[in-house]
Amino acid sequence: MPLLLLTVGLLGGVLLGQEALSPASLGALLADPGQPFARILLEWRLPRVLAAGCVGALLALGGAVFQGVFRNPLAEPYLLGSAGGAAVGATIGLLVPLSMPVTVTLPVLAFSGAWGATWLVLLLARTTSVAALLLAGVAVAAVLGAARSFLMLALSDETVSLQAVLAWTLGGVQTPSWRELAVLGGLTIVSFLLCRRLARGLDLLGLGEAVATSFGLEVRSFVRWAVLAGAFVVAVSVTWGGLVGFVGLVAPHLARWRSGPLHAALLPRAALIGAGITMFADGFARAVLPPAEIPLGLVTALVGGPFFLLVLAREAWRT
Repeated sequence: MPLLLLTVGLLGGVLLGQEALSPASLGALLADPGQPFARILLEWRLPRVLAAGCVGALLALGGAVFQGVFRNPLAEPYLLGSAGGAAVGATIGLLVPLSMPVTVTLPVLAFSGAWGATWLVLLLARTTSVAALLLAGVAVAAVLGAARSFLMLALSDETVSLQAVLAWTLGGVQTPSWRELAVLGGLTIVSFLLCRRLARGLDLLGLGEAVATSFGLEVRSFVRWAVLAGAFVVAVSVTWGGLVGFVGLVAPHLARWRSGPLHAALLPRAALIGAGITMFADGFARAVLPPAEIPLGLVTALVGGPFFLLVLAREAWRT
């Protein structure tokens, strides 16, 4: 199923758009790359589709790590304030005139905000208790949300449009150059390897802290580093894709239904599923109301929201 979803997502992302393509027309364009639309396809649409795949894979990895750390199937990548921190950083990058171009300041500030917010949550909680981390995350997210709203009110004027900030916070993959895509792809591979190293510890943690400790796992240290690793993965994803919700919740669940709870098999399958979902959703967002685009986060919310309610009802029925 993961490879099937990845293939469907890749084809859907390439074929869908303001000008939809059929498989036959796609083959004709690839056979004659000198055509104008073929160049647009190779230089604009394909890099964006691959970037969306990387963003989805990162969100799925982050979701799988946080679900394993908190032993909660409803945990998702933005649990510890990383979304709020990234949004504040992006707001500053888009509304504050800085000496560097926004293409540089936006990803740097978004990443710094997401990463810094997670460190703040860990410092405030002063423990690896699940309840303490969640409460600190909720509090930090609320403060950062208020800070973002204040910045939007204070810094906007007739020369600065808030549309760019709103578009970023609603989620949307920007078309990268092939060089930027190479950087994102490299960071995605590094993130996967980082999460893969956590697999055994996450499996032991799922058995309970007492059992994990008896197997030699230093639970307190492991939880802290796992949270920071998950936050790093999420920070990379929001830097390139904005705030795209529910992918990190849905993809690990779909992977877990096929591969079971062991993270060595779960993580790669979740990454492939997340990539496929995001690529297809991004193509749908470009195609449904041409020439305008629906924010990617709205598309994933339309699918992920009902899925979240389904999982919630299932967990309630089990108890």
